Amino acid sequence: MEVFWAKGYEATQLADLTAAIGINPPSFYAAFGSKEALYREAIDLYLSTVGAGSMQALAQDGPVRDAIEAMLLASLDIALASPSAGGCMVSLGMVNCQVQNIPLRAHLRELRHATMLRISERLQQAVAAGELADDADVTRLAQYFATVMQGLSLQAQDGAGRDTLRGIVATAMTVLDG
Repeated sequence: MEVFWAKGYEATQLADLTAAIGINPPSFYAAFGSKEALYREAIDLYLSTVGAGSMQALAQDGPVRDAIEAMLLASLDIALASPSAGGCMVSLGMVNCQVQNIPLRAHLRELRHATMLRISERLQQAVAAGELADDADVTRLAQYFATVMQGLSLQAQDGAGRDTLRGIVATAMTVLDG
């Protein structure tokens, strides 16, 4: 997971993976079948460990504003925790790719869409609870906050530090004020 997270799918070579795992190429193929299969396993591991924090924060009880802010702050932490400060493995993984890797890019796109849907569901709960106006455009708000999450990763990749990223989160949260 860390090798793919640090280098990206296409830049990661079989030699990188076998060195990280401590096995030879025939054992690699016997264990995983292919680089793509291992990448999918690495994404699953990421989402169940390091990358789980943002969705766990979103699911917390309490005001929606607190949940959204906690989600963004967790995303910030994840982006800065990457081995190369490369941001979120799902947000930035496979944005551009070679033709043969389009199915992997589509898989990551589906995961990002699922995140946006989870944000939308949480915002819809807030509308039902009276925290947000009945006419709140939860789809647009969810798209916005998903974009902020992705932007935090991109900014981290470009070298932004914790203070800068926290400032972005604070600014984003003003959307829910008033």
